[in-house]
Formats: sequence, C-alpha cells, structure tokens
Amino acid sequence: MKNYSFDSVVIGSGAAGFGTACRIAEIGRKSVCIVTEGINCGTSRNTGSDKQTYYKLSLSGSTTDSVRNMAETLYGGGCVDGDIALCEASLSARCFLNLCEAGVPFPSNRYGEFVGYKTDHDPMARATSAGPLTSKYMTEALEKKAQVLGVPIFDRLLAVKILRDDEGVCGLICLELDSGDYVSFSAPNVVIATGGPAGIYSDSVYPECHHGMTSLALNAGAALQNLTEWQYGLASVSPRWNVSGTYMQVLPRLVSVDENGKEREFLWEYFFDAYEAMSALFMKGYQWPFDVNKARDGSSLIDLLVYRESIMRGRKIYLDYTKNPFGLETIEFEKLSDEACAYLKKADACFGSPIERLRKMNEPAYELYRSKGVDLECERLEIALCAQHCNGGVAVNDNWESNVRGLYAVGEAAGTHGITRPGGSALNAGQVGALRAAEAISGSSRTSQVVIDNPDYSDLIVLASAPSIIDVEARLGTARKSMSASAAAIRNPAEMERYLNEIKIVLPLIQRIRAVPSIEEMRSLYLLIDTLTVQYAVLTSMLDFAKNQKISRGSALYTDENGEAPDGLEDIFAFTLPESEAHRKIIRSVRLCGGDLICARRIVRKMPPEDESFETVWREYRERTPSNT
Repeated sequence: MKNYSFDSVVIGSGAAGFGTACRIAEIGRKSVCIVTEGINCGTSRNTGSDKQTYYKLSLSGSTTDSVRNMAETLYGGGCVDGDIALCEASLSARCFLNLCEAGVPFPSNRYGEFVGYKTDHDPMARATSAGPLTSKYMTEALEKKAQVLGVPIFDRLLAVKILRDDEGVCGLICLELDSGDYVSFSAPNVVIATGGPAGIYSDSVYPECHHGMTSLALNAGAALQNLTEWQYGLASVSPRWNVSGTYMQVLPRLVSVDENGKEREFLWEYFFDAYEAMSALFMKGYQWPFDVNKARDGSSLIDLLVYRESIMRGRKIYLDYTKNPFGLETIEFEKLSDEACAYLKKADACFGSPIERLRKMNEPAYELYRSKGVDLECERLEIALCAQHCNGGVAVNDNWESNVRGLYAVGEAAGTHGITRPGGSALNAGQVGALRAAEAISGSSRTSQVVIDNPDYSDLIVLASAPSIIDVEARLGTARKSMSASAAAIRNPAEMERYLNEIKIVLPLIQRIRAVPSIEEMRSLYLLIDTLTVQYAVLTSMLDFAKNQKISRGSALYTDENGEAPDGLEDIFAFTLPESEAHRKIIRSVRLCGGDLICARRIVRKMPPEDESFETVWREYRERTPSNT
C-alpha cells in the first residue's frame, strides 16, 4: 500500500474543500493535500438555481446591520448553536471579500457597494448572487488559487476509512479507482468536505456525480447532529436542477401522466379555481423549499399534491411551458393574487404562453436547460419533490472540529444549520468553516510525524475472481426509493420504522462481503454501505423526533394520526403544529457505540456574550496567535 504523509488531508474538491486547503496553505504552518473521488464532481461545482444566493453581512446602503444582528438571524432558525452562528456572522464579510479577490464575479455598483436583496428567512436583504452558477464560480476560483499555492491534489481516490488511535485521527485509507489498489495517508488532521449525504434519496436534486461519504465520520466515532433537518423542493429529474424562481412564476402547466399515458392537470382536483391554483404555483417560485407551515393553505400545497401524484399514485409529473394552464388561451392576469399580478406586470410579462413569458423575463433560465439538452420550447420537463440540502451533519465546535481530535468537517458535511436558515447561508458557512478549521489546524501541535500502529485493514474490500453475491446497483436503487417514499418531506413513522428494521437486517450482511470481481463494483459496494449506514443514522434521528415531539416543522411533515390534514387530502398528510420554542432548542445527535446507534439530546449552546474592551481582546489575541505579535 502506497503511503503519503501530510499534516492535514482535506477530503473533497468542492468550494469548502478547496477553501480549507487554500487557507491552510496561505497560513503556511502545516502541509496539506486534497484527496477527491473526482475533481469535477460535487454539488458546489455542478448545481445551481434560478439565482443562486450567497448570504453575508450587508455591505451597501444605509440599512442598519451588525454582526450580532446577523448572528441572531442564524441562531433564530432553531437548533443552531450560538457560537457557530456568531462565527458565521462575524467572518462572513471577510470570507465573501476573499472570494471576490479570488475572482468570483459578485456584482457591485459603480461605487463598489455590494448591493443585496432579500432571500428566504432574511430580514435584512443580505443576499447577493453571481448568477445561477455562483457555487461553480466559487469552486473554480478556489481551485485556481490552490494550484497557485501548490496544494497537491490526489484525484480518483475514494476515501473509505479514517484511521484513529487513542489520541485521535492518525490517517486515511483511499481506494484508487483506476487500479483497485489502496493508498494510505498518515495525517493527524483530516477535514471531511464531502458535502451532504446526497446518495440516500432517489428523488434528489443533488448532482448524480455527488453522493457524499458521511459514514466516514460516523465510523470514526464522530457524532452526527440535526439529521432530521433537510430542505426539499420541486426539481427536474434530468437534468437535476431546482425549478425555483422564474420557472414557476411564468405559470407553466403542471401535469401528471399515468402508466397508460393518460394526462391530467391534477391541481384541479384540489383547487377547483384556476386562478387560485396559478397563484399558488407562482408563489412556489418565491417559496421554493417545502415548508410545513405553508402546507395547509399556502404554496407548499403544491408539493403535497406532487408527492401524492408521484409517490402514492405512481405517476410521472411534468412542467409544460408550451401552453397556458387549464386550457386557457389567454390568462386574465388581474384575477391572480395581487403579488403575482403586480410582479408579472412589472416584468412586462402579462401575455402569451409560459415559454414566451420565461424568455421575456429570464432568457438565461431558458438557455440553461437548452444547454443541458432540454428545449422548453417543445419539450416537457419531468420533476419530482426532491432532497436538496441537509441542514445536519457532523457535530462540530466553533473550530469546526468534531468530538474526535483532529477530525474536522466543513461545508454541508458539517451539521451547523438548524431547522430553517436564510437562503445562501450554506455557501457562507462553508467558507467560514474552512477558515476556522484552517486556523485551528495551523495552530495545533499535531504534525505529520504521526505513526500508524497496526491499523485494522480487515474491513477493506478486495478484488477477486469470485462472482457477484448481490446486484449492488439494484440494491442501491431500492434503498434510495424506500427513503424517498417514507422519510423525505413526508415522513410516515410506521413506514420509517419498517424500513429501519429492514436496514438493521440487511446492512450487517452486506458489510460482510469482502470480495468483488471489478473495481466499479468495489466502488459501488462502498457507496451502498455508506448509503445504508447514513440512512440508519437519519432514520434513527427522525424516529426519535417523531416519538418524542410528535409535531412537524421546517421542511418535514410528520404524519400524526391525531393531527389535521389539509382539506380533501389523505390521512398521511395529517400533521400537528405549532412547535414550542423549547423544542426548537433541542439538538439531536447519534453516535455509533459497540455497533449500535445511540441517540442523545442536548440544549443548543447559547450566543456568547459581547466581547470585552479592545485591550482585553487584543491581549487574548496576542496570546492565542503569538506569531502575529
């Protein structure tokens, strides 16, 4: 087995991974490398939205904003630790400007102000955007910076095991995807930047090349937290892309097609009034994530109806931009809600068909799909209610370090978000976490002189001429479909319990497979084990929540037989609101202990008190960073 030695290894080549490696290299006290399954894979490089948002402190105009105000906004989302919120707020401007200097084209006015706009759960218009590919631009700019800094990048390596000793992390084992050989890294600091657990759902807007590898942390002894908290929303199936913003605001037809090819505009079944239905569809553009608080009489009714048609009735769902909804030759726009009518009038889009309105309002949105092989002028767009972002992940402190010494998590792999968060705050959190982890690693006494004593390689998979024992790809597909059906935006405790019990039987059997006939099957088997392991942890957290709190919140509806369903919908959509403030301060975590998952609860860490005098802070700073004095 080839072995390399570094002070720190970053797993992942997205914006957070490159950001961490660049920061460590810039500080210059520790050696660092990046290992990645595919340098062009990952969510931040391959995803976006109508106007992908970056959330930061206000940097324009006369609006009163402050670090504490922004921290309170993040903390107020529920299940967010106060110290994490304060770090993300206080370092947001520094990290944002670092991206600007790296070449990300965030727009400013002629005087240099970075003018903002309001995003989800944002009281201050702190949002900005470099367009639908903001995170892609970030990743590309940081990759160029890493190359200039001379950061070694090991491509085509799948990280499969974090090594540790009594002191903490001591290394990493990776599968070389081209040869089937294993490569080890001696390193006392490992940063997981593998993104969220994208591979656990079938209905997903995560790019197909991204699956995550959260089980690395769990198997190394790290706690995972807030796995109950996700974002789900309507997205196209192929290509995978959010249908937010203009895609909904131009009022396309929403149709389902059954196994016999019969087509129906299923919104009629619930709304009865065409203009009420179109007004709700319009609001999905503003309110893209599923929100249980809008599920009875708001825009999230659209999500429930899509779930009913697709998951419960087995039909395919499409957006059709070639015709107006409900057979209307001409839409009487003044019959829409006041907000929808005013918006479309201001956009000079009160005419024609949905595709004509789309091309008038947002030509790049049309061109984006055309560049991916779908011409909305003549093709329908298949959609589903998809998983988009995990707000939970590895439990970290304010240095983004886990409970395992030397093991860090940044980006979506870190569980720093709570129930709700401002749109775009994840991009800021990834860069702040990168900086905090880099500073902690650079100030640590842990160096590459670590020695891996008698590592356990017994659980590694090897190549052999033996035939395949199971159809790994089929098993992956079944596992992901089961998760989407029972534990996504709609969570049925009885079905979650059934599937969890299935995992408890299947996972140990699959973990015993030690030989497969091809490198591709080696990779797929590792992904299957990761998928089932993370599903086990997520379901354990969700069921603990369902049994102990019995309410719905955020982007999840928990079926409650004592709850109330929206008028006319099935009992599976019955739920209970509201949630108490006390519940919003309880963070759930899970850890592996003796092969079993243990669930624990704690109260969020409070917001730190305001700092003392300048002299006090300066003295503490000098003591903390002696090389800067």
